[in-house]
Amino acid sequence: MKISDDIHNYYEKLVLQHFALFKFDDKYDEDFIADLTCVVLNQLPTRYIRHEVDMAFYLPASERFEMESKVQKAISKAVEFMKMHRATS
Repeated sequence: MKISDDIHNYYEKLVLQHFALFKFDDKYDEDFIADLTCVVLNQLPTRYIRHEVDMAFYLPASERFEMESKVQKAISKAVEFMKMHRATS
């Protein structure tokens, strides 16, 4: 059995949206962002979906807000971790 290419973790999209919103491409290089993405996603639960429309239609606003909040906290922690780790490397 092959897992469909359509199946993905919804948190990946949320993390990338936050990176775009805060212009991380302008602030950090590709290697930093790749490592940062891993650190952020490892802090978050997984939420697998097949179709984006499913999340838009079925996700209550309160749960969406909670997910957004988790992403923001995870990014803040990860940026601090990465900056500290980079400084000591």
